[in-house]
Amino acid sequence: MMQSFKSVFKIHELRQKILFTLFLLFISRVGTHIPIPGIDSQVLSIAAKSMQNTLLGLYDMFAGGAFKKATVFALGIMPYISASIIIQLLGSVFPYFQRLQKEGEAGRKKITQITRYATVLLASMQAFGVSRLLVNLRAEGMPVVPYPGIGFTLLTMLTLTSGTIFLMWLGEQITERGIGNGISLIIMVNIMSRLPQVIIQEYILISQGIRSLIADVLLLGVMVVLIAFVVLLTQGKRKIPVQYAKRVVGRKIYGGQSTHIPLRVNTAGVMPIIFAQALVFIPNSIGMWFENVEWLQSGMRYFNVDHYVYWIIFGLLIVFFTYFYTAIAFNPTEVADNMKKHGGFIPGIRPGKRTAEYIDNILTRVTLPGSFALAFVAIFPYILMKATDVNYSLASFFGGTSLLIMVGVGLDTLQQIESHLLTRHYDGFMKSGKMKSRRG
Repeated sequence: MMQSFKSVFKIHELRQKILFTLFLLFISRVGTHIPIPGIDSQVLSIAAKSMQNTLLGLYDMFAGGAFKKATVFALGIMPYISASIIIQLLGSVFPYFQRLQKEGEAGRKKITQITRYATVLLASMQAFGVSRLLVNLRAEGMPVVPYPGIGFTLLTMLTLTSGTIFLMWLGEQITERGIGNGISLIIMVNIMSRLPQVIIQEYILISQGIRSLIADVLLLGVMVVLIAFVVLLTQGKRKIPVQYAKRVVGRKIYGGQSTHIPLRVNTAGVMPIIFAQALVFIPNSIGMWFENVEWLQSGMRYFNVDHYVYWIIFGLLIVFFTYFYTAIAFNPTEVADNMKKHGGFIPGIRPGKRTAEYIDNILTRVTLPGSFALAFVAIFPYILMKATDVNYSLASFFGGTSLLIMVGVGLDTLQQIESHLLTRHYDGFMKSGKMKSRRG
C-alpha cells in the first residue's frame, strides 16, 4: 500500500491531477465559511438547531454545513444534482431526451447544456425560497435578517445562484483536468467535513470519563465491518454470459468471443435513500412551522428517527425506490435489442423478447436482496442511536447516505488512480503485484 502511494507521486501527470483536484476541493470548502450579507450569524446558529431530521437538515448535510450558516455555497451542488435527476427521468418519458441519449458525444454535450440551464433555474428558485426562509426565521424573539426587503432578496438570490454555478464549474474542472468525478468528490468532501468535529467530541467524552476507550474501539470495529459490507454491496454483481456469433465483413472476421452482462446488486446506488429520506422528512419539516398545533405535534413522534414506525416506513420506501430507479437506469429491452443487432445471444435463450424477459427476471431477483441490504444500511445509524448513547453526528457515519456516498466515490476515485498506475507498469491499490506476475 505504501509503495503504491509513493508510485502515485512518481508519475508527473497523475501528481498534477491529484494536486489540482485537492486545490479545487479546498476552494469549495472556503466558500462554505463566507456568509451572505445582511444576516445575524449568532441568531441563525440558534435557529439552525431545529433543522435536524428535516429536509433542511438533509440539504445541509450535502452542503457541508453551509446551509445552516447561510454562506455563499449554502445551496451546495444539489440544484445540479436535482437537474440531472430530472433530465434522467425525462429521458424515460420524452422521445426528445431518449434520442439525445442515443446520439453519443453530441447528444451528451446537448444534455449537459440543458442540465446547466436547468441548474440555474432551480438554483434561482431555491435561492428565493432560502431568502424568504431567512426573513421569516427567528430565534429567541430576534430576527435572523435585521433589515429585510427587496434588496436583501435580490442580493441573496444572486449570491446563492452564483455560488452554485461556481461549484458546478469546479466540479466540471475536476472531472476534466483532475482525478475522479468532480461533483461526487465535492459532495463527499462536504460530508467528511463533519468528521474532525466528531473526533474532537469523542475525545472530549473519553477525557471526561463519559465514554470509555474500549467503547470507542468497539464502535470503530463496527464501522470497519459496516464499510466492508457497503463495499460488497456496491461492488456485488450477477454476471449473465453472452456469446457473439462470428460475422465475416469483407476480409475480416468479427465476433466469436464470449463476454457477460454485469447486473449490479445495487444498480440504483444511493438515490433510493435520498428519495425516501426526502419523503419521510416532510412531516417533520411541516411540524417545524406549526409548533402550536397540538394534534400535529403529537403525530410527529411517529416520524422521529428513534421510532419503529419511522424505520418501517423508511425501509419500505427504500425498497420501492430501489426498484423504481433500477427500472429507469437499466432497460432490459434496450439491452436485448442491442445484443440482437450485434449478433449476441445468451446461451439457451432466444434473442429478442425472450432475452429481455430473462434479463428482467434475473434483475428483479438480484435487486430484492440489494434493496433490503440498502434499507438496513440506511436504518442502522438510527438503530445504533437507539441502542447506545451515540449522537446523530457520529451515527451518521455508520450508514445511510453519508457512508454510501463516501464508499462509492472513494472506490471510483481509487479505480481511476489505479488505471493510471497500471498503464505505467506500477502496482495498483486493489490488485497488488498484478503487473509483476505478468512480467515474471
